[in-house]
Amino acid sequence: MNEERDLFERYLRTKDLKMTSPRETVLQAFLATEGHLSAEDVFDAARRIDPGIGQATVFRTLKLLEGPRRYEHAYRHRHHDHLLCIRCGKLVEFFDPAIEKAQDRVFEKYGFKAIGHMMELKGLCAECTEAVRDSLAK
Repeated sequence: MNEERDLFERYLRTKDLKMTSPRETVLQAFLATEGHLSAEDVFDAARRIDPGIGQATVFRTLKLLEGPRRYEHAYRHRHHDHLLCIRCGKLVEFFDPAIEKAQDRVFEKYGFKAIGHMMELKGLCAECTEAVRDSLAK
């Protein structure tokens, strides 16, 4: 957990925030629990560590852990997926029939009825890839 704590603390510093005891409790609760967790699950785990921790503190800390969220309305818009640059935040919308067919096969394989999906592929855009390559070459 030390590596994860160090990463989180460095991230907090980039936002001019400190690693507080409540934030450390939330991080500890989150990392100690495997699987897919809801905010309520993390809150319950954090309360087992510190019964006095508040729900708002847990939810605010989780937002820091997950990073920024983006919203878009889909009404009367064609389906599309997203490419997201984790360095600069650039977002590219795309549609790929091969991906759609693969997803249909996955739905079928697991016995799910397809209702919809959201896909976000994360990586580095061309500009950020070049910038990272340049900084490593120095």
